[in-house]
Amino acid sequence: MAGFFKVTGPRVVLAIALMGGVALLAVTLKPRHSLLSAEAPPAQLRPVDNAAAPAANAATTPPPEVKPAERRSDQPMKIDPAALRVKRVLKIDGPFRHGDYAWDEKGAPATGPVIITVDLRAQTLSVFRDGYEIGAAVILYGATDKPSPLGAFPITQKDADHVSNLYDAPMPYAQRLTSDGVFIHGSDVQYGRGTHGCIGVPVAFAQKLFGVTKLGDMVVITDGKMLDVSKATVEG
Repeated sequence: MAGFFKVTGPRVVLAIALMGGVALLAVTLKPRHSLLSAEAPPAQLRPVDNAAAPAANAATTPPPEVKPAERRSDQPMKIDPAALRVKRVLKIDGPFRHGDYAWDEKGAPATGPVIITVDLRAQTLSVFRDGYEIGAAVILYGATDKPSPLGAFPITQKDADHVSNLYDAPMPYAQRLTSDGVFIHGSDVQYGRGTHGCIGVPVAFAQKLFGVTKLGDMVVITDGKMLDVSKATVEG
């Protein structure tokens, strides 16, 4: 889903809202967080190993990552509302423009579930570990003829050197979301550009994001529905 093309239209300034829109129009953005209306949680994405525990002194090796079932763009998952609780957000001062990103893991747990939220209306992506925002970036996304899907999708493939087989274009630090070719990947994020449905982020940010995710981590794409950050602290 790599490849860029020009889109035109009036400039839109969005300050604190996240997500939304099907045309790439905004230039000045500041992320706030959004999520889908959550329902009952799905079955666990990663299978539980019920084998007997190894002897206390036996050497153990981490289990291999298990690839979750792929889903088409029209087959999003349901997600547990508890997984979407925000405990901390990053403080981002000033305009948040195309090509900008923030990353700060200081004070966040070193381990814990990772969830990525994408707000098409605000054209921003945020990554949370155990409810703590550790990164945010301005994105590119699909225009009206190739829209980005809405819903929750697990990461099913990671390839740092991926090349699109449809457009013969590099997609660095690609993370697949759907079986029909929607990825998060590194892009030259500039105003006026769009994608063929993928979520494009600055390459340096894509590399950092690639380093903290695993197969099965959830990506939630919305069109302006807001996260509850009323009980979150602000870092920075």
